[in-house]
Amino acid sequence: MLRRWKPPLVLAAGLAAVAAAVAPAAGHDDDDRDGHKRESFNHVGTFYVPDNLLPGDPPDTVTAAEIADVTPDGKTLIYTEAPTGRIGFVDIRREEAPEPDGILDVGGDPTSVAIVGRWALVAVNTGTFAAPSGELVVVDISSHTIVRRIALAGQPDSVAISPDEKYAAIVIENERDEDVNDGLIPQLPAGTLQILELRKLFSADPGLRSVDLTGLSDTAPTDPEPEYVDINRRNQAVVSLQENNWLAIVDLKRAEVVRDFSAGSATVRRIDATEEALGPQEAGDLNYVETIVRRREPDAVAWIDDDTFATANEGDYADENGEEGGSRSFTLFSSRGRVEYEAGADFEHEVARAGHYPEARSENKGNEPEGLEVARFGGRTLLFVGSERANAVGVYAIGKRGPEFLQLLPAGIGPEGLKAIPKRDLLAVTAETDGAAEGFAIRPLVTLYELERGGPDYPGLESVDRFGAPVPWVAMSGLSGDPWDRDTVWAVSDSVLGQAYLYEVDVSDHPARILRRIPVGGVNVADQALGDYDLEGVFARPEGGFWAASEGRTNAGSSRPNQLLRLGEDGAVLDSIPLPAELVAGATSSGFEGVTATGSARRGNEAVWAVIQREWADDGAGFVKLARYDVAGEEWTFALYPLDPVESPSGGVVGLSEITLLPYGNKVAIVERDDRIDRDARVKRIYGVDLDDVETRPFGEELEVVDKFLLRDVLDELDENSISIPDKLEGVAVTRDRKVFLATDNDGVDENYGETLFFELR
Repeated sequence: MLRRWKPPLVLAAGLAAVAAAVAPAAGHDDDDRDGHKRESFNHVGTFYVPDNLLPGDPPDTVTAAEIADVTPDGKTLIYTEAPTGRIGFVDIRREEAPEPDGILDVGGDPTSVAIVGRWALVAVNTGTFAAPSGELVVVDISSHTIVRRIALAGQPDSVAISPDEKYAAIVIENERDEDVNDGLIPQLPAGTLQILELRKLFSADPGLRSVDLTGLSDTAPTDPEPEYVDINRRNQAVVSLQENNWLAIVDLKRAEVVRDFSAGSATVRRIDATEEALGPQEAGDLNYVETIVRRREPDAVAWIDDDTFATANEGDYADENGEEGGSRSFTLFSSRGRVEYEAGADFEHEVARAGHYPEARSENKGNEPEGLEVARFGGRTLLFVGSERANAVGVYAIGKRGPEFLQLLPAGIGPEGLKAIPKRDLLAVTAETDGAAEGFAIRPLVTLYELERGGPDYPGLESVDRFGAPVPWVAMSGLSGDPWDRDTVWAVSDSVLGQAYLYEVDVSDHPARILRRIPVGGVNVADQALGDYDLEGVFARPEGGFWAASEGRTNAGSSRPNQLLRLGEDGAVLDSIPLPAELVAGATSSGFEGVTATGSARRGNEAVWAVIQREWADDGAGFVKLARYDVAGEEWTFALYPLDPVESPSGGVVGLSEITLLPYGNKVAIVERDDRIDRDARVKRIYGVDLDDVETRPFGEELEVVDKFLLRDVLDELDENSISIPDKLEGVAVTRDRKVFLATDNDGVDENYGETLFFELR
């Protein structure tokens, strides 16, 4: 049934379905506002942290890549891995193909690492809440051996090396137990900052000095919980006391606090601060209309220069009134405590613009900025801000008028460590969340990005601002080219959000831009024909309006019919068409996916075609239904589509996710994919079907099997355009001028990287 087919020249030249390679649209090569030529970071390589497991470790051993540093030659990256009590080594000499270089058990919970010369200084927590203790473990990098252990005053959480390599500063947090007294502080013993003169690293008595941080903050002054430290060229350390919402400047030579001040609060406008459950019938939605005033509660701190530093305002504390901290922003302070710049909602808006906003965190701390890095690249000072919950890194240029946003980088889940490698024009990002601990497939990554001339490859899709905030979007699903405007593609979102939307997308430039969203139907209405949609496919009708396919569910208490919807241009539901009842009796929750149409209502021959994702009860193994609805005759008929077999070594299933009418003959493109990600992915293909050769029959009769022909295997293209191959290739659109666009679904950044691929297939 599978036959190879040589497409006509018009397909090869115009549709790009058999073109030689994929390349993202060229970025803008303009200057920034300070006159620098446009340069951007683009993903170049990914390391899978489980590759560093030992031969005897089970493959589902929970791993992580938290804080990282890089050797002076820029060839080896070292990261901390708390779940296994190890540090990991990665060979990054070939940035496009980083390789495992071994791991080392450090005898406790490693929380931070900093490299000086040939030594890695690893902060290791060896204690408990009740009996805090820790060590500074000195590792010979070349031999991967521990050469010294230095006892610390408690549980360490961060270590930094001074630029002149005279000092190491170690934050001793002695963190609170959140199960005691509702997690309120004080919970003694108090934290401190310890200072090591590096010339004494191997002395019999290293002479650690402790800096008293008590009595500074307004919140729990007896119990400072320092979180992070960074050192400037004056050998001044800035220390964040996160739960205390305080900042301290410490003179390392004198080992004393020279200035301290509150981190204060920030007002953040036009955000979503109302958390709503995502997924089917939970009615979650995105609306950036609220304002909050929150304590900043900074986590990471990083010096911009000798007088200015940045804070990542993650938040980590709910006070006795239940009020949470965390302003979702980053801030630039002078060393005397003056706010020089407050990002407010700007970073959160950039996250939202690229579809990375995590709605499930709205009531808490939104995108949660956590990590920071500052470095000089090509004469510019760049600030990198990591978002723990949005799985993204913002890149800013520090200029005379403050930070200027340059780009957003996709990252693994929970980006924890950011490390710039200017001598190689690289940035490394480590991600700490392992799906093996939570029951999903995504594993921790170390991602590498290279600075290149021109505009950024990512994102391929972003939204414009309307009413002071980006048009909200996540979880792209079906696509359709506009029949009249060559620069417009229409998209729909699936049931991650309780409200379904149509999105108008301008594809005339890179990135493509979502211009507006149009609500479809209603939410949680009594009549399920009028609301509660899981839109998986869309087709823009030449006569105006749309056909949409809503996928059904059969779950008890969360049911929803499979149905075709005819929509007006304003998203109003003009008609809803269910499947035959006798067919629905054998349905599963893998129902309608893509939709397209042939003919026209004016000529009376309009037919709507839809694909069902996986086998239903009456289907033989490896066959799914291709459905046809005759609009004038109001009749359903069907054929069978043969699926490719499962090819992934990890198993899984194969199904359909899109059907798109091609602008020649009477042919359609159908997306066939497995549910595997990363290196387990195998089936990501676009097949063609000639509808003139398809005979459909009513349900109950013996159904014919269609012939399919391979148009394009897009596995390599998905790999080239992503940090890690996504599972859900969901959308294919053909524009009026015969360009082909692909889109993937990011599941609303829920157990997902959050990266949405949207690119032209060339």
